[in-house]
Amino acid sequence: MIKAQTLQFLKELVDNNDRTWFQENKERYEDARQNVIEFAAAVIPNLHKIDPTVSADLDPKKCVMRIYRDIRFSKNKAPYKNNFGISLPTNSTKLGGVEYYMHIQPGNSFIAGGYWMPEANHLKAIRQEIDYCADDLKKIIDDKDFVKLFGNFRSQDQLKTAPRDYDADNENIDLLKLKSFIVSHKFTDKELMSAKSPDAVANICKSIYPLNVFLTNAIA
Repeated sequence: MIKAQTLQFLKELVDNNDRTWFQENKERYEDARQNVIEFAAAVIPNLHKIDPTVSADLDPKKCVMRIYRDIRFSKNKAPYKNNFGISLPTNSTKLGGVEYYMHIQPGNSFIAGGYWMPEANHLKAIRQEIDYCADDLKKIIDDKDFVKLFGNFRSQDQLKTAPRDYDADNENIDLLKLKSFIVSHKFTDKELMSAKSPDAVANICKSIYPLNVFLTNAIA
């Protein structure tokens, strides 16, 4: 479970996002990060049982993303993120492909899955899979329980016009125009602080799994 102290550290970091404060509270940061690593370690075996393409041997320490921001090209010069991210890739691939992602932020925590902003060749392959097998995808995303958990899959960011090689009147143009193929489900702070939170996260991932299978098959 995520400890109250971890969420409190992140809350205070929002108002004290500078290197001096961070160094003065480095021990609190290390404790919070260790808590997130332990949380990831509890989620991984449960997730592996649901999705065997998530390796049971994933190193939870490597799954927890850096809290340090790259500010070289950003107008926002705050040096630290106000959250912890846990990336759980499938098929032992590099981070950022088809994956599960846990975002831990006071009042804005969520579990997500799918493929965010696929690289060009993968995007082309996914669109082709949608064109050929749209009914398979729609069976997943239009299921009433899926919609209840994740909302309208089609409401994600889309191209303004039809992608190359597809007609604007294609019956599945709303899916073909998507730039990302992701879903997310929010968790309250109270839910994350429950001893059963790793199981609750895995249960949501169970509903994400069919989408990840569709996307993985598309780019295989």
